[in-house]
Amino acid sequence: MNAVEIEQAISDLALQPFDAAEFPFAFLAAFGNKEVTLKRLRAGNNNASDVPGGVLLRNHIHIAVCPPGGTGAGLQALRSSPATAKGKAKFILATDGQTLEAEDLVGGDTIACDYPAFSDHFGFFLPLAGITTIQEIKDNPVDVRATGRLNKLYVELLRENPDWATDERRPDMNHFMARLIFCFFAEDTDIFNGEGLFTRTLEQFSERDGSNLHEVLEAIFRAMNLRPAERAQAGLRPWADQFPYVNGGLFSGSTSAPRFTRMARTYLLHAGTLNWQQINPDIFGSMIQAVADDEERGALGMHYTSVPNILKVLNPLFLDDLRAQLAAAGDNKAKLLNLRRRMARIRVFDPACGSGNFLVIAYKQMREIEAEINRRRGEEHLRSEIPLTNFRGIELRHFPAEIARLALIIAEFQCDVLYRGQKEALAEFLPLDAKNWIVCGNALRLDWLSICQPTGTGVKIIADDLFGSPLEQAEIDFENEGGETYLCGNPPYKGSQDQTPSQKADLAAAFGGRIKSTKSADYVAGWFILARDYIAKSDAASAFVTTNSINQGRQVSLLWPAILSSDIEITFARPSFPWSNLASKKAVVTVSIVGLARKSSRTKLVFTGETVKEATYIGPYLVPDQDVIVAPSSRPLSVLSPMTNGSMPNDGGGLIFSPDEARDLLSTNPEAFPFVKKLLGSNEAIHGEHRFCLWIPNESLADAVSIEPIRRRVEVVRKHRLQSDRETTNELAATPHLFGEIRHTGEPALVIPRHSAEDRPYLPFDWLDGSTVIGDSAISLPNYRMWEIALYASRLHLVWIATVCGKIEIRFRYSNTLGWNTFPVPRLTDQNKADLTRCAENILLAREAHFPATIDELYDPEKMPENLRQAHEHNDEVLERIYIGRRFKNDTERLEKLFDLYTKMTAVAAKAAPARKTARRAKA
Repeated sequence: MNAVEIEQAISDLALQPFDAAEFPFAFLAAFGNKEVTLKRLRAGNNNASDVPGGVLLRNHIHIAVCPPGGTGAGLQALRSSPATAKGKAKFILATDGQTLEAEDLVGGDTIACDYPAFSDHFGFFLPLAGITTIQEIKDNPVDVRATGRLNKLYVELLRENPDWATDERRPDMNHFMARLIFCFFAEDTDIFNGEGLFTRTLEQFSERDGSNLHEVLEAIFRAMNLRPAERAQAGLRPWADQFPYVNGGLFSGSTSAPRFTRMARTYLLHAGTLNWQQINPDIFGSMIQAVADDEERGALGMHYTSVPNILKVLNPLFLDDLRAQLAAAGDNKAKLLNLRRRMARIRVFDPACGSGNFLVIAYKQMREIEAEINRRRGEEHLRSEIPLTNFRGIELRHFPAEIARLALIIAEFQCDVLYRGQKEALAEFLPLDAKNWIVCGNALRLDWLSICQPTGTGVKIIADDLFGSPLEQAEIDFENEGGETYLCGNPPYKGSQDQTPSQKADLAAAFGGRIKSTKSADYVAGWFILARDYIAKSDAASAFVTTNSINQGRQVSLLWPAILSSDIEITFARPSFPWSNLASKKAVVTVSIVGLARKSSRTKLVFTGETVKEATYIGPYLVPDQDVIVAPSSRPLSVLSPMTNGSMPNDGGGLIFSPDEARDLLSTNPEAFPFVKKLLGSNEAIHGEHRFCLWIPNESLADAVSIEPIRRRVEVVRKHRLQSDRETTNELAATPHLFGEIRHTGEPALVIPRHSAEDRPYLPFDWLDGSTVIGDSAISLPNYRMWEIALYASRLHLVWIATVCGKIEIRFRYSNTLGWNTFPVPRLTDQNKADLTRCAENILLAREAHFPATIDELYDPEKMPENLRQAHEHNDEVLERIYIGRRFKNDTERLEKLFDLYTKMTAVAAKAAPARKTARRAKA
């Protein structure tokens, strides 16, 4: 269930008569628990509660229904209950049907309220549904409620008006919804005269079945597009004439409205009963954008990005500097005036703005600073000098673009009320400005400099209608000459495998042939190259949230030489961290934040958690003072054994057996035993499984194919290879009994999965005797030395792999040429190798002690055996002391040392290369 669905279910429960026996189960059902779970709890099978009237859902919540007046005592009983701790309950809740109290046992927060009002606190319980809790939602649930009400209305209207769901009319539908949102907000903030004027008028003058509601709406919309002087001749109904002239293009053009059913009318009136004055435009805007998107509606209410996350971009980009200037100005009125004038000329540009949350937060933060300036100067009455038209955006979809404009208008009004008072805010709010400063279009196909000029007072390609984007676009004016320009935002994440053909074409157009190929580049890279172009022609700076993949693996050498050209540098960075919306934990994506600007002597900053490290420069891997780019190497740069890929069958399934198939073959044909070997790939190694394969030496071919089941399988392979479009595969048909690529040597080897989960504390591996074949989904380290296990199994190596090899989705991607062969190892003494050998043996012994646990079980971050964890930590300590004489403080320091070593090693290798060439020629 999503947040909107949960809010609706909780609200419905709060409105029903209290049923003491049923409440715990109805409450749990509201958070998406399945009926089979509730059935078991009702039967007592899974209910481990030791509190009278209690229901305990393990790992979630302990609920107690209490006698009248016993809520407080009931909560205390739950808190002290042994079953609460044993069942690992994250919440406790007690109610008597009159009051309700609850506590978050993890975070420590509590609530206490009248029972009918507990639905106002639905955000408090969202973790029960696996949804990340955000403080703004806890404090103010109206944004989620508004989203839910409007979603129901939207779906019902499209059902009744299918023509409004077509591509041609969907923009009309979205514009209609924007009009409704404005009206709901206006009636609750006194922008309309009279409390609840809009909703009350609709209720009074429309039929209960909704049959004429579209006519009432059309009359109201028409009135709000007429100036007072035009109304006398317009023949307005008296009840429509009460509405003010709004302008701004919001009610211009067609005033038609879709037809309503009785249910749609009910949904509309329910939406009007909410307190829209409490709407937070950045939260609501982010949530409501999913209403108009058929694909996103399943995640309704999940789109909000928290203010702290957005400020991780905006603060180091420019807000921290503004606050520092404010602090330095103190009460000096001249300095304060200069800062205010500076802010009035700042332009903030989000070329992937969605519903405008980055722009709204930037605007609100700047208004807060401006208000403090005015307070110190004794000028609290002054109108803001920060124009909305300085907050520009590009958005591909119509509805979010409309919501972005509306969100900024609402934010401006709320800031005026907050800092100047309701009277002043109302006096200057209407009519709206008709300028359109959010462009609807494809950001990778538009000229950013023409949309947000760094200097000057005019800008083209902006519509002359606030809520429309006609093709013939006129020039509008900035309200000031322009000073600083800051590009920011959270562009779309699309890996190379997920891009549509048109998106691949977008990327190719953005890069314009500046890199070898854009086919393997992430879509977000297009925003970085266009930001680079914008900065190169101006004095702007940018900061985008990006999937961390563009700062890892092969994309570094592909993209960053082009991005960091033309005197551009990384000015600040926040390497890999989880970027969570109001969404399931599974939906959290790992991102980085990268700031770009012209090269300067300014100190560069790398943010890691709560710490900040200063640097003279930042490299593409986001490591302080390291600008090297790691290139694949065909052989180890350090004194390491060579890794190889596993053996590839290229067989059409003919050479591979499941365990059952192998068992059947050997039970009916025991003479096949010499030709059947165990086969391990990445997945089998991690999960303790295995398959089997045919392994037939050339000299034994006649004996093998004399066994009929083997002969048939070899024939399958031959036909498969002959049918291939590749000539090299066709040639392999001559030896159908052999793997297509053979790297198995019969020697002991480590099997290393190519892909593995990123939440494991160490990289997975297993060790095999020579009888098991390693498949091509894994990598092999044959004839390994025990101390090499200590290197591979270290935190140091994991950090290196995560950085230089990158990831696929959120899984580590291991590469022997890019990860193992480049791994920097200092010169090891015999004593170092002996110490590391003991560490490796201790790790293997600790693992053996938990046989038959799988690698997946052994390295589960929450269940990792303590002796194994200690063995790894001791290994880390021994290895890191070899590197620097002590433990590293953090991963950033680990990478700094590794890159420093890598730089030295590659320099030595480069010097040795000519000598090797000369030696090869002499030998030849």
